[in-house]
This record gives sequence, structure tokens and C-alpha cells, in this order.
Amino acid sequence: MHNSIQPRRALALVGMPGAGKTLCARHLEQCGFYQFRFGSIIVDEVVRRGLPVEPENERIVREEFRERDGMAAIAKLALPRLNAELKTRTTIVIDGLYGFSEYKLLREQLHAELIVVAIVSSREARYQRLATRSERPLTREEAERRDFQEIERLEKGGPIAIADYTLLNHGTPEDLLMALDELLDSLGIHP
Repeated sequence: MHNSIQPRRALALVGMPGAGKTLCARHLEQCGFYQFRFGSIIVDEVVRRGLPVEPENERIVREEFRERDGMAAIAKLALPRLNAELKTRTTIVIDGLYGFSEYKLLREQLHAELIVVAIVSSREARYQRLATRSERPLTREEAERRDFQEIERLEKGGPIAIADYTLLNHGTPEDLLMALDELLDSLGIHP
């Protein structure tokens, strides 16, 4: 089938911190998918300002962007890059669509069908993963504070609640990636 008539799709991975989004996004990138991490916009700005990359500085920058440009600020900043990639690719992966306003903006302005996949895990399992991860580990108190901030300030629950598909991450990382591969195969989604 010729590329120009294949449907364009954007697969957005959503979930709370430690649920397994980044694991899934990295796996899809290794499979050949273009992957864009919404959080990279924030990290790039923290670095541009010469600040240490840490959750508090990321929160400050994220909230400044949203104060200036509304709750869909990160999606607005990402949209030109995402639409540019969709000109040459049939499928892209978005890691970390945060809020409901971002979801609505992408549904309206992204030149692709938006498919939202929620990665869900128990709070206890997520907190254990966050405490032991090599990059930016969080204590239980920090993880809970981040959960509350993301739910209350970032509208994070909306995209998870309205997801098209939900993958439960309560086994091994391999179990989660196998479920993801099976979902994509059933949808006919390939890089």
C-alpha cells in the first residue's frame, strides 16, 4: 500500500508516574516508531535556563508555560513537530500526553487519528518503581506529592479516563511489552 493513502495515526501513551509509559515508548522507538516525549519540551527549557534538571524545576517551567499559554501549552509547542513528522510517517508515538486540554487540542489540530493507550498500575507498584529507578528516583512522599500535583494541576486524569485502550502493568516489564505488541498488531499499527 502506498504511504499517502495509509491512515496517519498518533499513539499517545498516558498514565501516572511509574506506570510504565517510558518503558513502552522506548520499546516502540526500538521497534522503529518515531517517539516524541512531551516532557522533553520542559527539560529543554530547564536546561536552556541553566537550571538543574529535577522535578521541582520541571514543575516550575511547566506551570509557567501553562500560565502563559493555557493548559494545552505543551501540546501547542509540540504540534508543529508532530505534524511535520506525520508528513513522512504513518504512525508516531507521543510519550506523556499530560492533560485533558492537550488531548482536546491534539484531537482538533493533529493531522492524524489520535489513539490513546493508558498504562495503568497500582499505586504501590508505581511507588516502588519510582523509588528504585536509576534516573530521578523519588521517595514515597515525593511520588505521592507528584501524583497529587499531576491530578490537580495538570488535568492528568482526563486522558487516562478517556483512553481508547488500557494496558494493566501488574506483571513483568516483558508482560507489559507483549500486551502492547499484541494491541498494536490487533490495530494494524506498524512503524
